[in-house]
Amino acid sequence: MDPGISLILIIVGGVVAFFLLLYLLPVNLWFTAQLSNVKISLLNLVLMRLRKVPPSLVTNAMITSTKAGLRITSNEIETHYLAGGNVNKVIKALISADKANIPLDFKLATAIDLAGRDVFDAVQLSVNPQVINTPPVAAVAKDGIQLIAKARVTVRANINQLVGGAGEETILARVGEGIVTTIGSSINHKEVLENPDRISKTVLSKGLDSGTAFEILSIDIADIDIGENVGAKLQTDQAEADLKVANARAEERRAMAVANEQEMRAKAQEAKAKVIEAEAQVPMAMAEAFRNGNLGIMDYYKMQNIQADTDMRSSIAKPSGNDKGKS
Repeated sequence: MDPGISLILIIVGGVVAFFLLLYLLPVNLWFTAQLSNVKISLLNLVLMRLRKVPPSLVTNAMITSTKAGLRITSNEIETHYLAGGNVNKVIKALISADKANIPLDFKLATAIDLAGRDVFDAVQLSVNPQVINTPPVAAVAKDGIQLIAKARVTVRANINQLVGGAGEETILARVGEGIVTTIGSSINHKEVLENPDRISKTVLSKGLDSGTAFEILSIDIADIDIGENVGAKLQTDQAEADLKVANARAEERRAMAVANEQEMRAKAQEAKAKVIEAEAQVPMAMAEAFRNGNLGIMDYYKMQNIQADTDMRSSIAKPSGNDKGKS
C-alpha cells in the first residue's frame, strides 16, 4: 500500500476516534460543571450516555438548581427523566417556589409533573391567583321569583392537593350549588337583591375547596338578573290541571246520570209490560170464575158499572185536546 494513503487513513481514523472520545467523554460539560461548583464525575457523565440520558440536560439542570441554592442530585434528575417527566419545568417550578417562599420539595414537584399537571404553572397560579367566571346560575326564591346570578371566583393553586385534587369544573359546580341553596332559602328575592354579599359569605363558609386542587380566596357576585315568576307559572299550571280534572269528573257524573235515566226508563217499560200482561189475564180469570161458579152475572154487571164510572172520572180529570185549545 502506498505510504501516503496509509497516512491519510491513519489521520482519518484518529479524527474519528477523537470525536468519538469527545462524545463518550463530555469533557466540556464536566469542565463547565466544575466551574459552577457542581460535583459530578466524568465517569457519571459517560454512564449517562450509556443509559440514554442526555448528560447536557442533567448537567444544566444541576447547574441551574445549584446557582438557585437548591440541592438536587444527578440521580434524582436521571430518575425523573427516565420516568418520562419534564426536568426543566420541575427545576423552574422549584426555583419559583423557593423565591416565593412556597413549600415545595423535589419529590412533590416530580409527583405533580408525572401526574400530568404543569407544576410550573401551578406555582405561578399560587403566586398570581386566577379569576374563574361562573356561567349564569338560575335559582328560585321562596316567593317564586327566579334570579339569575353570575359570580367571579378567585382561586390559587393548592400545591399539596394538586395530585388527586379536583379541577375547575368541581369548583364551578360547588359554587353554583351554593348560589342555588342561598337564593332558594331566601324569603323573597328582594333580600338577595339588597344584600348580594350574603351569597358570597354563605358560599365561602361551606368550605367548597376541600378535596380540590385550588384554594378559594373570594367569591364575588358580578351580576344578578330577575327571571320568570316561576311561582305564578306553577300555580297557573296547577289551576289548569285542576280544571281538567274537575271537567273530567263532571263528565263522568253526567254519563252516570244518563246511564241511570236510561236504566229507569227500561225498568218503567218493563213494569208497563208486566201490567199489560196482567191485564190480559183478567178476562181469562173471569171466564174461569164463571165456569167454576165463583162469579155471578150480577157481580159481573157491578164490575162493569165500576169500570165505566172509573173511565168517566178519568175522562173528566183529563180534558181532551179540543178543551185545551179552547182554554
